[in-house]
Amino acid sequence: MSFLELKDLRIHFPTDDGLVKSVDGLSFALDRGKTLGIVGESGSGKSVTSLGILGLHKGGRARISGEIWLDGEELVGASQEHVRTLRGKKMAMIFQDPLSAMHPFYTVGTQIIEAYRIHNDVSKKVARKHAIDMLGRVGIPQPDRRVDSYPHEFSGGMRQRAMIAMALSCDPELLIADEPTTALDVTVQAQILDLMRDLQRDFNAALIIITHDLGVVAELSDDILVMYGGKCVEYGTTGDIFERPEHPYTWGLLGSMPRLDREPTERLLPIKGSPPSLINVPAGCAFHPRCAFEGRTNGRATTEVPELRETEGGHLVRCHMPRDVRRAIWENEIKPTLEAS
Repeated sequence: MSFLELKDLRIHFPTDDGLVKSVDGLSFALDRGKTLGIVGESGSGKSVTSLGILGLHKGGRARISGEIWLDGEELVGASQEHVRTLRGKKMAMIFQDPLSAMHPFYTVGTQIIEAYRIHNDVSKKVARKHAIDMLGRVGIPQPDRRVDSYPHEFSGGMRQRAMIAMALSCDPELLIADEPTTALDVTVQAQILDLMRDLQRDFNAALIIITHDLGVVAELSDDILVMYGGKCVEYGTTGDIFERPEHPYTWGLLGSMPRLDREPTERLLPIKGSPPSLINVPAGCAFHPRCAFEGRTNGRATTEVPELRETEGGHLVRCHMPRDVRRAIWENEIKPTLEAS
């Protein structure tokens, strides 16, 4: 069994307007020392998945079913109290906005110290030294002085580093990073990604990167999971997803990604339309209203939900088009257009 396994995970939220199917039958596995990138537009279910792994929907209105196995323990059926003991020590999260995730009334050091002492029976003096060491390790200058600073006194990149220090303070075996480089300039983004790669190697942690930025997952991930409408529509190695993608949504994501390795000759190729409502998900394939190739499915796209099938070597695709048709479209239509843009 892998270190982390999700089996048919469903996270639904009842509302006055209907049932929001944020995550609808998601399965994947992740080993220690490996990185999984989860990509998709806003509203595809990426962050809800991460919060579900951490047990942060428990006690709320969410309806959760399926299985989440972490190092041999099943978490969906576990008590809130038990899952709480695992957060920080066994699994931790770097949240999307560190300014709102960190408490504005307490110093950065105080918050790291508190997170450390919850799981380690040590004095405040020992915990403070550990906090200073962690701040230094993530590249914050003068950590012995900055440990007494408040979050608003840090820049965006420094706050993100402090959030990483807090998440790693108890040496978690699973680290989830939700949009870790959002709103940071490109040089700071590169520094944060390098830092996460180095720390993952040092701690041998399993790492999940949640983002809409394919450039980030190309840099860090071993495998990539593409989500749309609460489901996985494609899963494969980073090489598979970038060199041999088979789902029209993945083609659209690649076409809307700017290229810096050549002079642009045309505009980006955006995906037409908007992501689906998770209350009224389109019948059949959820992507069919936006898919330029819906007509090649013999009408199945509008009536049948496609199954997630393996094409080869662990590469999974959820699409009604036959594999030879998808391959031909990629090689003859999509790939030449992307290479020309």
